[in-house]
Amino acid sequence: MTIEYLPFIFFFIALFYSSVGFGGGSSYLAILSLFLTEFYEIRSTALLLNICVVSIGTILFIKNKVFNIKLFWPFLVVSIPLAYFGAQVRLSQSSFFLILGTALMLSGCFLILRFVKTKLDSKEFGSAKKLGLGGAIGLLSGVSGIGGGIFLSPVLNLLNWANPRTVAALASFFIFVNSVAGLIGLGASGTFQLHDGLTLKLIIAVALGGGIGSYLTNKKFNMQILGVLTAILVMYVGLRLVLLNGFGIKI
Repeated sequence: MTIEYLPFIFFFIALFYSSVGFGGGSSYLAILSLFLTEFYEIRSTALLLNICVVSIGTILFIKNKVFNIKLFWPFLVVSIPLAYFGAQVRLSQSSFFLILGTALMLSGCFLILRFVKTKLDSKEFGSAKKLGLGGAIGLLSGVSGIGGGIFLSPVLNLLNWANPRTVAALASFFIFVNSVAGLIGLGASGTFQLHDGLTLKLIIAVALGGGIGSYLTNKKFNMQILGVLTAILVMYVGLRLVLLNGFGIKI
C-alpha cells in the first residue's frame, strides 16, 4: 500500500469511529507510523484529524439537542489542563506506542462488553467522580496523543451513566477539547509538526467520513454492527502496536 491510498483509508476510519462518537485518532496514529518518519508529525496530524471529525459530530449533537453542557462540564474542567500537560511529556517512540496499544486493547474489550451486556438503569455520578474520571482520562489522552473519548465512552457505558447517544455526545466533545489542548501542548513544547503534502487531503477525507458517521448516529440508526466492528478495529490496532513496539512482531 502506498501513501496515495491513505485518504481513502482514513475516510472509512472516520466513518466507523464517528458512528460511535469517536474521532479515530488511535488508528490514524497507527497507520501514519507506517508511512511517516517524524514522530511528532504523526502525533500532530492525528490530533488535527481528530478535531476535524469530532467538531462535526459535536455540531450535529448540539443541533439535535443531545448535547448538555450542564451534564458534561465536570468531565471536562480537569481533563483539559491535564491533556495539555500530558501532551508535553516527551516519550520515546516505542514507549509511546506501547502505552497507546495497551490502552486501546483495554478500550476495545470495554466496547465489546458494552454491546453484549444486559441493559441496566442509568446511574447518576457525583461531581467528584466525574472530575476524577475526566482528569485521569484527560492525562492519558494527552500522553497517548488522542482525544480520550475512546477510553471515556466504554467506561461510562459499562457504568450505565447515561444512554448511548448522550455518552457519544460527551465523548465527541471530550475528544474535541482535549485534542485542542493536546495540540496547544505540542505547540508549547515545540513539537507541533505537519506533513505539507498530505495533511489537507487527510482533513478532507476524515471530514467527509466523519460527517456521514455522525449523521447516521444522530438519525438514530442502529449502530450496533458498526460499533462492534469499531471495537474489533480498536483491539487490532492496540495489539499490533504492542507486538510491534514491544516484541518486534508484525501482524
